[in-house]
Amino acid sequence: MLGKSPAKIQPIDATSVNLIGNGTKIVGDITSAGDVRIDGHLLGNIIIAGKFVLGVSGMVEGNITCVNADLSGEVKGTVNVSEILSLKNTAKINGDIVTAKLMIEPGALFTGTCNMGAKVKNMVPNSDKLNVTAQTA
Repeated sequence: MLGKSPAKIQPIDATSVNLIGNGTKIVGDITSAGDVRIDGHLLGNIIIAGKFVLGVSGMVEGNITCVNADLSGEVKGTVNVSEILSLKNTAKINGDIVTAKLMIEPGALFTGTCNMGAKVKNMVPNSDKLNVTAQTA
């Protein structure tokens, strides 16, 4: 635009928390260097270099890749967690799980296979290598 300076690229804030609220539906993939919480509906994959929280009302139809995860909602897809995966009592998982450590509360539902061990290390890219840029106008 005339008379305006070009957009400035801001550094990535890996400590940020991203929230997708209840009643929100996103179609597409999400990539983040920070933590993500979904209480809405994601139709796509999520790759984050932090912690992923899926609320009771949340649903993901796609694959999840992250460092740590607390799942209370519904997942239809593969869950890849490089450290600790926690399935809360309201969680419903229909797909495979690959994680280093797994905690399951009584009441959680899981249909699929589970692989645990050292082969999940380095599954999530470093936040430095995530191709995430923030721009401001």
